[in-house]
Amino acid sequence: MNRRDLLKGLAALPFLGSIANAAHTSTAAKIVRPKRLRAGQTVALISPSSGLSMADINKAIDNMNSLGLKSKLGKYADKTNGFLAGTDAQRVEDIHWAFTDPSIDAVWCLRGGYGLSRILPQIDFAKIKGNPKPFIGYSDITALHVAIHQRTGLVTFHGPVATSTFSDYARDHVVKTLFSGTAPDRIEISPNNAANTNLLYKAQVITPGKARGRLIGGNLSLLTAVAGTPYALKDVRGKILFIEDVGEKPYRIDRMFVQLKQSVDLRSCAAIALGIFADCDAPEGSPTVIDVIKDQFSDLGIPVICGLSFGHIRDQFTLPIGVEAELETANATMTLLESGVS
Repeated sequence: MNRRDLLKGLAALPFLGSIANAAHTSTAAKIVRPKRLRAGQTVALISPSSGLSMADINKAIDNMNSLGLKSKLGKYADKTNGFLAGTDAQRVEDIHWAFTDPSIDAVWCLRGGYGLSRILPQIDFAKIKGNPKPFIGYSDITALHVAIHQRTGLVTFHGPVATSTFSDYARDHVVKTLFSGTAPDRIEISPNNAANTNLLYKAQVITPGKARGRLIGGNLSLLTAVAGTPYALKDVRGKILFIEDVGEKPYRIDRMFVQLKQSVDLRSCAAIALGIFADCDAPEGSPTVIDVIKDQFSDLGIPVICGLSFGHIRDQFTLPIGVEAELETANATMTLLESGVS
């Protein structure tokens, strides 16, 4: 009998039931929600992974202005060190500054790319825990999302990077999730994504059902890159695991799914929500990403759907990691049941 079954059995006993229920809710009690964003507040723009041009940085500042936010650029945000933005020490310094500077209200990553996994051992998570703020980004930023949430309980936000092109759909979800804290918030697939003729953009139900659980996940390449390290994705029991990736051949996606399945118990998830695997088309006659997903996930015994509007796409919604959500495959919706901000 595993721990989950044991707790269910204990919950059936009048006295011990309260102990079992306490064990289930202890994780929820540790969730830390940062304060919501408000117009006029200041956002730190940092480059914790790859470098970028000043033109891209100026685009990010314009994006923040359009949201009514002021920007402070990290000391090393515009640096370039090979395929990285600054040295490891410089990028860590900018992360620590962004969280500990009292004039900063939120931390927004300028871009993803590569480099975050290099600096995880150097990050002082106590500084982040002691200064909870909204932290936003996706792609390579997944490595820090998972590490921060598992080590501090802070709700972080898998959403557009500061240099993204903010479509009306993406902007609407940023505002509802980070500013308004709308809950419940029923998120439907973007009409533009639904109209895309590429099958990777079509919602496809692998295993039907409805499930509730706290959100965890991110970019597949990063979830597997940190597997076996102290910063790996750990307990996924009862959670909705969301996954996306970009520009990978289907056989590589299959390989990463195999590694993920051997690293964590996916059968213990409440459900799996897959986004849009942009630019992951298969050569003619080869298995597609959808074929891979069906092969890897159809026997898990939990709801699984792919093609939801998140990932390396223009119309993406923002997912607050750590909040309770509901996935319903019948109408391809994700509902945020509670706010990610206080």
